[in-house]
Amino acid sequence: MITDIWTIMWKEIKELLTQRGRFRGGGAGMLIFIGVFGIFMPLQFGRSWVDSPAGLIYWAWIPFLLVSSVVADSFAGERERHTLETLLTSRLSDRAILFGKVLAAITYGWGFTIFSILLGLITVNVAFGKGQILLYPATIGLGILVLSFLVAGLAATLGVLVSLRASTVRQAQQTFTVAFFILFVPMFLLPMLPPAWLARIGQLLTTANVEVIASAVAVLLLIVDSGLLAIALARFKRARLILD
Repeated sequence: MITDIWTIMWKEIKELLTQRGRFRGGGAGMLIFIGVFGIFMPLQFGRSWVDSPAGLIYWAWIPFLLVSSVVADSFAGERERHTLETLLTSRLSDRAILFGKVLAAITYGWGFTIFSILLGLITVNVAFGKGQILLYPATIGLGILVLSFLVAGLAATLGVLVSLRASTVRQAQQTFTVAFFILFVPMFLLPMLPPAWLARIGQLLTTANVEVIASAVAVLLLIVDSGLLAIALARFKRARLILD
């Protein structure tokens, strides 16, 4: 089954980067995205870009944005292009098709996140290194890698689950947008809190055990990702999808 998963995954990645991805019609937007998080923001934050635990927050939600921009197309796009029936009548198993599409979305979002992280490190070292090599502390660096991967998995499994039942890509994107705002509404509301509250939150974050918090969040994300993937597997009914 691994070969079949790789077949689907490679097919999806090629399409993401060419036919329906960012590099045929939206390459400029992706370059701007990478430029903002790989160059502009590191220059604005300076050395704190690698020293502050806030990096865990920045890099955790970026893969969600990247994956959400493409994952709605996973099944709804096949349905619109009238290629879903051909895919479903192939010899490929249900698990291979589903896992291949999920892993392709994760690879896309997490891959560009890692590229932006590396570019940000290069930017900080060139601008502020002064002969030193500036790197993330080991715990923060590992936390960024793990959390960004799990968040990419969250977006991929949730997006595929939505796309399975959406009749069009537009419908899948609209549903996914609602889910995005529900999940990230605390982040949008945070800047609106009174200054005293923000100061208190900042103080708590400074004194909190970042390792414990990051570990707890990682475990929670792993549980949610696994649950969403299990639901997607249960809802993946080949005969029903063909009829739809």
